[in-house]
Amino acid sequence: MKIIEEPMKDLKLIEPKVFGDHRGYFFESYSKRAFQDLGINDDFVQDNESLSATAGVLRGLHFQVPPKAQAKLIRVIRGKVLDVVVDIRKESSSYGKHFSVELSESNKLMLYVPKGFAHGFLTLEADSLFSYKCSEFYYPDHEEAISWNDPQLNINWGVESVVLSEKDQNAALFSDFQSPF
Repeated sequence: MKIIEEPMKDLKLIEPKVFGDHRGYFFESYSKRAFQDLGINDDFVQDNESLSATAGVLRGLHFQVPPKAQAKLIRVIRGKVLDVVVDIRKESSSYGKHFSVELSESNKLMLYVPKGFAHGFLTLEADSLFSYKCSEFYYPDHEEAISWNDPQLNINWGVESVVLSEKDQNAALFSDFQSPF
């Protein structure tokens, strides 16, 4: 397992070591020791999985605020997504900047998202199965969202229309956001 990119401080794009042959493949999707060797020391307490039935489903940009903030370890089991994170740590040199990467069943890349980032993804294929570990339990009272199409963030999702939840349709603008990080 290795870090192939660290686009912002503490944000890590990870490539697992995949062993494949005529039968298929095997890889460790999580090993506490391997992740500690990469400088990731979070204690993951919850695994989440979501299935998006169609391409064009957008979920995010979500995060939990302190004291229930979450770090996440993200991967795609089936299908393909455009994964996007926004640095919302007010003292960070990359505050308000975003990073996007394609995560897929075929590339098997994983993204480690530390506390202080908003996260979202757009499904690029039908029946995309998305999985992530969290360093804190889900607390609805501590969850917030920033609008996926916020003009100040200027994220290029590559699509004009998306399928959104009601919560994401009503997400706050970044200019109205007061960072607790």
